[in-house]
Amino acid sequence: MNTNRDRPHVLVVDDEPINIEVMDEILRRDYVVLFATHGRMALEMAIAQAPDLILLDIMMPVMDGHEVCRRLKADDRTHAIPVVFVTAMCSKEDIVEGLRLGAYYYLTKPVDPPAIQAVVAAALHEYATHCALQAEVNKTASTFGMLELCRFRFRTIEEARALAVLLAKACPEPEKRVLGLTELMVNAIEHGNLAISYQEKSALHKRGEWVAEIERRLTLPEYARRSATIEFERSDGEIRFKISDQGQGFDWRSFMKIDPERAFDSHGRGIAMANMFSFDEVRYLGRGNEVMARLQLDPALGACGSPLA
Repeated sequence: MNTNRDRPHVLVVDDEPINIEVMDEILRRDYVVLFATHGRMALEMAIAQAPDLILLDIMMPVMDGHEVCRRLKADDRTHAIPVVFVTAMCSKEDIVEGLRLGAYYYLTKPVDPPAIQAVVAAALHEYATHCALQAEVNKTASTFGMLELCRFRFRTIEEARALAVLLAKACPEPEKRVLGLTELMVNAIEHGNLAISYQEKSALHKRGEWVAEIERRLTLPEYARRSATIEFERSDGEIRFKISDQGQGFDWRSFMKIDPERAFDSHGRGIAMANMFSFDEVRYLGRGNEVMARLQLDPALGACGSPLA
């Protein structure tokens, strides 16, 4: 995200003028709204100056939305930009394809203004958080590649993110690992120690109260003494993380893959993204309050992913 901008830039891609007018009316008070009327134009604009978010129709001339998303995610200059499909195509097959290509969220036409505002705000917040984490990882050189064994305790979201940055530096491609670590560690706090259910988080996101509720619960007597731990071990040609919390656990099985049934929710993809993109394996243990993440090391590379001399 370009932090030098006064307001986030949102690129709306749609070939119908009336849809563009509606989106402009909904978003222009809070964002700089840019427009493209077909997919090729959207790609050219995104490469020339990356927006902070893309709202993308699927059925368009010249290049459809699926192909646009595929090309955006394949290009290092644009792959991190969150894409939200805004479309009348909402069959299970369409949703699965969009999520497979890396879409952040689905919205259906005709558009609902409060839903669009909530999703745009959530996507931009998540994108800003990820950009900040990656910038922190890349800020300084580190000798954490020599780390072999350690254990940390954490309670807050801020502590989880700081530890994720620290431990990602001990891995090859730390910018990929930091996102997965953050998702798993934040999950241990919010859904584990603080017992915020999936449905509660959905409601909190909709009202913009998620952060405030976490801070409130951290002070409650029943949660104030709870903490989570993360263990790091490098051995046998791999890196292993174990994250444990003091909650009651949860049914993790449906969260290991991106579920089209949750495509219209503003959250719920973190575990699947960690499993698919950050690690070679993510595996929950027992009742779900412990999770193992494993990363296979390339024997031809050094500890942090540099070629051996």
